[in-house]
Amino acid sequence: MTIQFNDETFYGDFTFKNSDWAIKRFPFPFHEDSYMYSVNMEPHKSYRPGSVFERTFDVDEHYVSEMKDRARVLANDPLRCQSLPHMTLAGWDLVELIMEAKAAEYPDLFELHKDGNRWRWINKPLGIDDTFTFLDESTLPYGPMEYITRQTQGDFAVLDQRDDNLWMDAGMVTTQADWSLDFDIGMNFFEWHAPVPKAHEMGIFVRALKFLLNIQQGQPARRLNWTMTVNPLLDTSPENYHKWGVMKQGLTRENIGDKQHLRVELQTFFRLPRSNALVFPIRCYLISFNDLVTVPKWARRLHRVIRDLPEELAAYKGFIDNRPLMVEWLSQFDDGSPTSDGIWPDDD
Repeated sequence: MTIQFNDETFYGDFTFKNSDWAIKRFPFPFHEDSYMYSVNMEPHKSYRPGSVFERTFDVDEHYVSEMKDRARVLANDPLRCQSLPHMTLAGWDLVELIMEAKAAEYPDLFELHKDGNRWRWINKPLGIDDTFTFLDESTLPYGPMEYITRQTQGDFAVLDQRDDNLWMDAGMVTTQADWSLDFDIGMNFFEWHAPVPKAHEMGIFVRALKFLLNIQQGQPARRLNWTMTVNPLLDTSPENYHKWGVMKQGLTRENIGDKQHLRVELQTFFRLPRSNALVFPIRCYLISFNDLVTVPKWARRLHRVIRDLPEELAAYKGFIDNRPLMVEWLSQFDDGSPTSDGIWPDDD
């Protein structure tokens, strides 16, 4: 299909919207009526035409506006993009991975032409037509990781693998769920996950790290993560908590359907060939409660998940104070009927 790009904002007047197409393909994260942490990894393969899993890097109707929002955030805070000196080669690996995937899977939107190390990259939605020398930083307007991630939806953590651990030594992070690249840069896997409740004592992160260390080139993996956001904010960073934290206090029964959003991260993992680094794209999808309840299965299931979620997880996810209101509002869409297995709408 031809993608019609929205002209929308993720701050201020919040004109973000989802089309019917975007709602139906939303990556609803709950495969059953309850939730508890799990590694929940699966191969990142295309198995469902039209879904967010169909292509290596999903491009949708929000692409152009999300890239404008990224540029806005970086202009205000350049430290949202950082790369330690030894990670430059990993940045070039990422350039190759994204350009080749997008040119192959969206040939109407992106083109990549190679003549040895002389590459020409055409990004039609953003009006970019650049020729550069692969592996020569001086031929790009930014470092390689920053250059390509300014053109790719989602955040990117680029992880160096050493000492049987993963280290967050580079990243582009402007759409995060309340964590800071500037704080986490240089930390290892267990250090940057330290704030997560329950998962450590359950051994989740030990198993996850073991899995990630063994990811091979050409065998990417994925998982879904989720939280809640009041208003369709991409930038819910700790640095800007003073701006968005107060918004959580403005929910009422009358406005919760419009303002409360389920925020889902499609997290993928790729082994990079030259650097042996692991790149961790974190793509954020937003859906309002009003849009979500147009899918009856999702409405019933979300009510049950939020109602029964352990209190410490609700607090970590950032909605402990608003949970009673969420449960009350969602309950009107739950008639007690059973829900089918899996994450997709029943009418599919």
